Amino acid sequence: MTNSLYADHLGTLQSRSAEALGRVKRDHLLIAAGVQKYHFLDDRPYPFQTNPHFKHWLPLTEHPHCWLSITPGAKPVLLYYQPDDYWHLPPTTPSGEWVQHFDIRIVTDRSQIAAQLPAAKASAIVGEADAAIGEYVADNPPALVDYLHYHRAFKTPYELAQMRLAQNRAVRGHRAAEQAFRDGESELGIHRAYLNASGHGDLDLPYGSIVALNEHGAVLHYQYQEAVAPAESRAFLIDAGASHAGYAADITRTYAANDADFAALVAGVDRVQLALVDRVRAGQNYAALHLDCHRMLAGVLREQDIVRMDADGMLDSGVSSVFFPHGLGHLLGLQVHDVAGFQRDDTGGRIEKPSGHSALRLTRELAPGMVVTIEPGIYFIDTLLAGLRAGPHAGSVNWKRVEHLRQFGGVRIEDDVVCTDGAPENLSRDAFAG
Repeated sequence: MTNSLYADHLGTLQSRSAEALGRVKRDHLLIAAGVQKYHFLDDRPYPFQTNPHFKHWLPLTEHPHCWLSITPGAKPVLLYYQPDDYWHLPPTTPSGEWVQHFDIRIVTDRSQIAAQLPAAKASAIVGEADAAIGEYVADNPPALVDYLHYHRAFKTPYELAQMRLAQNRAVRGHRAAEQAFRDGESELGIHRAYLNASGHGDLDLPYGSIVALNEHGAVLHYQYQEAVAPAESRAFLIDAGASHAGYAADITRTYAANDADFAALVAGVDRVQLALVDRVRAGQNYAALHLDCHRMLAGVLREQDIVRMDADGMLDSGVSSVFFPHGLGHLLGLQVHDVAGFQRDDTGGRIEKPSGHSALRLTRELAPGMVVTIEPGIYFIDTLLAGLRAGPHAGSVNWKRVEHLRQFGGVRIEDDVVCTDGAPENLSRDAFAG
């Protein structure tokens, strides 16, 4: 952590909080980290997920039952829960450069927290309902949350530094995963190679890794890892991320084994992806970029003799959506699919998705400081292909070509990209080049 970057980051959060509190006429902002949750009728805990508002302020991601108290003009107060527990390893005493910026008060029992918080009626309380302590019940005032969420899209230099470190961690995993694929490993073996190289366990990944061999690459959110390697590993799609200090990386790569046709398709999608990355510029409407992505992928479908229609015809008829049924990407940061992707401005409102594109997760205009994913893809999904085959445009499809490419599942290539005042910064490609 660079202390000056972190200090400046906290200054930005203090300014945003002061403005947000003024909008709801409250004096204090209270943020609950969250509580440990348990399986139904069991005493086994789920992996803890901290409130993103909490980890926006400090790099604590595994600390349930803590609270932050923020008052404009005063040092933030951290109520740090450190129980005397011999069943589990309790949190260590706070340390690191960040501690000097907080008034840290250790509490060993949750009953000690309420007495150290400012009056509930003068506070905006952000968190989940089950984090309540007595009268301190989260109300998540909409005007305050809308303001904070909207501005969270604009990353501070400190946040970008953490995201670059997350990229480095993810890329180590991706390199190991590709090698495991080349070595003939199973999906589970590839996943284990990814975890080992990235330094993650299954429970602290920012999202469940998609590790898909062959036809499994056509399942957009493929959720399993088969333990037995297929007789032939023809193709490999991996969508896997990493975290650093609460910030996520989200990277996808697709590899061909030895089929020239599928390799050409991967190369075509990669070319489109890089062209789209170059258009992550201030003032670019993301929804319009998504539609242009359809047109550009339609060009690849024509080049590869998969569909014999012009680009606008494929877009207008919905044929391009058969092969590219998800959105171009999303905001990225404290959450993989970060908040406020549709928000009109910092008072709320909504920018609707283009008609027929319900899976799009971002419709805002890009501006400096935003980090977005760019993830075009072409897939061969049986259920969508069946509808196309039965529809009016079936004659425009080279079904023999489709049948050959089905065995490879699909292609997706995803980078995490910073919008700047000039050319975009491709966090993912920079990490691969490092």
